[in-house]
Amino acid sequence: MKMKNWLAMTALAAVAGFSATTANARDLTVVSWGGTYQDAQREIYFKPFAEKAGKPLLDEAWNGGYGVLQAKVKAGAPNWDVVQVEAEELELGCGDGLFEYIDWDRLGGEDKFLDSAVHDCGVGAIVWSTAIAYDADKLPDGGPASWADFWDTENFPGKRSLRKGPKYTLEFALLADGVDKDEIYDVLATPEGIDRAFAKLEEIRDDVVWWEAGAQPLQFLASGEVAMASAYNGRITGINRTEGRNFKVVWPGSIYAVDSWVILKDAENRDAGMDFIAFASEPENQKKLPEYVAYGLPNNEAAKMVSDEQKAELPTTEENLTDAIALDVDFWIDNSEALTGRFNAWLAQ
Repeated sequence: MKMKNWLAMTALAAVAGFSATTANARDLTVVSWGGTYQDAQREIYFKPFAEKAGKPLLDEAWNGGYGVLQAKVKAGAPNWDVVQVEAEELELGCGDGLFEYIDWDRLGGEDKFLDSAVHDCGVGAIVWSTAIAYDADKLPDGGPASWADFWDTENFPGKRSLRKGPKYTLEFALLADGVDKDEIYDVLATPEGIDRAFAKLEEIRDDVVWWEAGAQPLQFLASGEVAMASAYNGRITGINRTEGRNFKVVWPGSIYAVDSWVILKDAENRDAGMDFIAFASEPENQKKLPEYVAYGLPNNEAAKMVSDEQKAELPTTEENLTDAIALDVDFWIDNSEALTGRFNAWLAQ
C-alpha cells in the first residue's frame, strides 16, 4: 500500500510555555498506508489530535515489510513512533520484541473492540478486504461475480491485475479452480494444493498485470489497461467518491483482515503514541472514517454509529461477509518465505 508521501506537519502551533527541551525533541510520528486512506486519517485523527495535544504530529506513509520494522528498532532510537501494520507483521513483531505492549486500560478495556482487533502489542485500526473490482461503465452488461469469472478470459476478455505476491493470489487461484472457501487453507497447506494453485495461475499468466502499491490496480482500471483487478475495498469506494467512478466491489470470495496500530519498541514518543491510539480508537472519532473510506470499524460502539448507507459498503456487514474468507495469519507466518520464493521463481520463468 505504498504511496511515498511527503511529510505533513499537521499541528498549527505549540502551546504557550513550550520549553526549549521539548521544542528540540522529535515530533510524534505516525506511519500509515498513504493514498485516500491516509488523507482521511489526517482529517479525522492526525490534525485533531495535534490540536488537542498542542504539539505537532508528523505523518509518513510506507509500503509494509517486516524487514523495515526490524531495521528501525534494531538500529536503536527509531524515528517512527506509531505504525499501522498488517496482521502478520503484528504477530511477528510482537513475538520478536519489536513493539511496546498496549495499555488496554487507556482504551477503556478490551471488551470494547472486536476480538480480532485485540492484541498484546496492537490495537485494531480497520477491517479491510481484498476483492475483485471492475468498471461498471465499461462492462454495462454485467461484470465478474466470482474468481472463476476473473479467470474466464473468453467471456470477460482483457487483462487482469493481481497483487504481486503469493498471499491472496494463491487463495484466489484455488477459488477460481473450484475449491470451497472453507477448505482453501487446508488445500493450500498441502504440496498438491500449492501445485494446483500455481497451475491455475499459469492459465492466465500472459493476461496478468501485476501491482505492488494499492493505488495501482485502480489506475489500471481507470485507464482501461485491465478489465478487472484485485484491490482493497476502501480504495475502490474511495476513488468512486473522489473521482466519480463507477467501480464495483465483488464481495464473494473476498479476503478480509485487520490492520493494527503498534508502537515501536523504545520509540521516543511511546507515551504520546499511546495517547494517539486511544484518541483514534474513540467511537466519536472512529465513526467518521466510513464518511471518507469504506473500512470496517474495530470499536464496537463506533460500528453501531455508522449509517445504513455507509454500512452497505463495509466488509464487516453480514451480507458482505457471507461468502468472504478470513485471512489465515498463522498460515502465512509459517509459509510466507517458502511460498514467496516459489512465487518469485514462477514469475521469473
